[in-house]
Amino acid sequence: MLILVSYDVSTETRAGRKRLRRVARVCESHGQRVQKSVFECKVDLAKCEQLERELLAEINEKEDNLRLYRLTEPLDRNVKEYGKFRAVDFEGPLVV
Repeated sequence: MLILVSYDVSTETRAGRKRLRRVARVCESHGQRVQKSVFECKVDLAKCEQLERELLAEINEKEDNLRLYRLTEPLDRNVKEYGKFRAVDFEGPLVV
């Protein structure tokens, strides 16, 4: 499944700036950044639950905002891209 993760972490304090970096690191370990605070993550149900637990452990629910969206199939009908950035094709060959 494809999950869209969006977050807004308060960076008014030093602790908030550290939280922001930790949240981004968690997201980077599960998917690809598509905008500054938005990630696409191709995960199964177990990984999705793990991702959610990891993110909830990092954010401060009184100051931050976290949203997870499950994008439904068929993705080519439900996800449209415009502009310079092109997402990685999770189903295509991996070229290093």
